[in-house]
Amino acid sequence: MVMVVFLTAIGLIVWVFPDSNILDYGYADMGSFFRLAPYVLIFLIPAITMRSLAEETRTGTLELLLTKPITNIDLVLGKFFANWSLVLLTLLPTLIYYYSIYQLGNPVGNIDSAAVAGSYVGLLLFSGAVVSMGLFASSLNENQIVAFILGVFFAFIWYVGFGALSQLLGTGTGSQLLLWIALDEQYISLGKGLVDSRNIVYLLSLIAFFLILTLLKVEKLRK
Repeated sequence: MVMVVFLTAIGLIVWVFPDSNILDYGYADMGSFFRLAPYVLIFLIPAITMRSLAEETRTGTLELLLTKPITNIDLVLGKFFANWSLVLLTLLPTLIYYYSIYQLGNPVGNIDSAAVAGSYVGLLLFSGAVVSMGLFASSLNENQIVAFILGVFFAFIWYVGFGALSQLLGTGTGSQLLLWIALDEQYISLGKGLVDSRNIVYLLSLIAFFLILTLLKVEKLRK
């Protein structure tokens, strides 16, 4: 259902809605897709992850799961990769958009493939970061609705909040630091077509940070 909602919403935005559709835009470019996809994922990914630990805590199945011969790290990573895989499967059909625009270009293939590839790398890592945030949110409360709200809050703060706050602070060191840790800045940098290892390392570190927080919470539940 999440896949259908995402693909329907993005399909309407990219191909139908007059203010954003590619056909009226007149250029072989996937900019509208990559600009709007993160905002859709900020709400859809927490909807995927909200039950991961919260529902198991509420129903008591987490206690049963913790008695199995698996480590806490196995549990957290298993939950993370399961949710992330579902998001990746949701993004996979959007490659049809790239093929369609590639064929519609004049001449055929008149599209910045490097920028598209970089944007997809950024979108995949952005999705992983939001999945880790949603998983951590799910570990904080047994109510899945609360977990959803917290997941959206964490993702929104990291994607929009830090960048907006940096603008309020001017051009000082604190402003530059907030701008650097903002997810939108990292995502935009990757979308330029030059995959910088610093952006990759930061996004992977952010994923690891929230997974460690989730692991600490699971260890606390296990005691």
